[in-house]
Amino acid sequence: MLNKKIAYVLKVYPRFSQTFVMNEILAHEAAGVNMEIISMRLSDDVRFHESLARVRSKVIQIPKPSGKAAGLLDQLHRTAERFPSVWEVVADNPKVIPSDLQQALALACLVQERGIGHMHAHFGTIATTTSRLAAKIAGISYSFTAHAKDIYHESVDPEVLNSKLADAAGVITVSDFNIRFLRDTYGAAADRVIHIDNGLPLDEFPFREPANRPPLIFAVGRLVEKKGFTDLISACGLLRDRGQSFQCEIAGGGELERELQAQILELALQDHVTMLGPQPQGVIRQKLHHAAVLAAPCVVAANNDRDGLPTILLEAMAMGAPCVSTDVTGIPEVLKHEETGLAVPQHDPAGLATACERLLQDTDLAVRIARNARQQIEERFDIVKNAGRIRHLIENILTRDAA
Repeated sequence: MLNKKIAYVLKVYPRFSQTFVMNEILAHEAAGVNMEIISMRLSDDVRFHESLARVRSKVIQIPKPSGKAAGLLDQLHRTAERFPSVWEVVADNPKVIPSDLQQALALACLVQERGIGHMHAHFGTIATTTSRLAAKIAGISYSFTAHAKDIYHESVDPEVLNSKLADAAGVITVSDFNIRFLRDTYGAAADRVIHIDNGLPLDEFPFREPANRPPLIFAVGRLVEKKGFTDLISACGLLRDRGQSFQCEIAGGGELERELQAQILELALQDHVTMLGPQPQGVIRQKLHHAAVLAAPCVVAANNDRDGLPTILLEAMAMGAPCVSTDVTGIPEVLKHEETGLAVPQHDPAGLATACERLLQDTDLAVRIARNARQQIEERFDIVKNAGRIRHLIENILTRDAA
């Protein structure tokens, strides 16, 4: 049991697309952890999952940066009254932008006021930027989980990420692929990175064998390039031309919605492909129990953004929806071709269409893959076990600090 209060630091909380964070928080609470949630930005997302109501931890919003030099200077002086080392920390971090610095100063003061002994940030972007600086100022430890965009996106500053890795008391990532990349790129700074899978509350994702299901191809995700939905719609055109009976439903919202709708019209797929918009957890789970295929045709985007390991793949495998996906980052570590799913190359609508067609037509294949996938989820992705590993990491950090 953790004997100090910890804080989860997030850029935005709650966020509809980050169910894995909520799963972790709920698992920590169930284990009796004294924790608080700190959000750097106000959430403008009105789509909240049903599970959000079960989160009991106090949620604290860091004050919005003033955007004025006078506000930053005032925060600097007020923080320096508590932590004289603040001037040295600021001098050692010339690259930090003023708004991030102002929030880090406020976070350091909050940490002291709330009696927080350790901070854990999700994503190595602003949440980790502020946690790192605040931890240095307040004299406590921090750790973070790196996912994918915060590692690979073209906007990532290698020098800054190197500092975050080197200064963190612990770093988690969600795939062996990520570990290899971080160690190859950042050397000794990434020596302490460990792999802990995202987890699921398995009792909330009951398994059903995919026999006698309607020919539904289901896909879930933000409507952005890395999700590969352009390829999925093209694959649906090929399935239609082959005479395959099917319906495809895509749940999610995002910047490519108009472009994808236009593609559906251009290919005359209105009778086959439906854009559902964002859907709550209950609807997604119901669809996963009815879908004959879960398609996740992920790609590496032009800006180098990519998925780490899509949560929807784990949820589909847990519930018995046979999966088709690609070789992006950590996906092959979970989706093993012909064993726990069907793998296709990125940007290959013809291969995607063929894989979906196989699962629509071959019930024995679908059932075998689904059973194997569920067994893997139970062995590797139980949130109770995986959240326990995170707590063990933090316990070791706090014990080390106390020695």
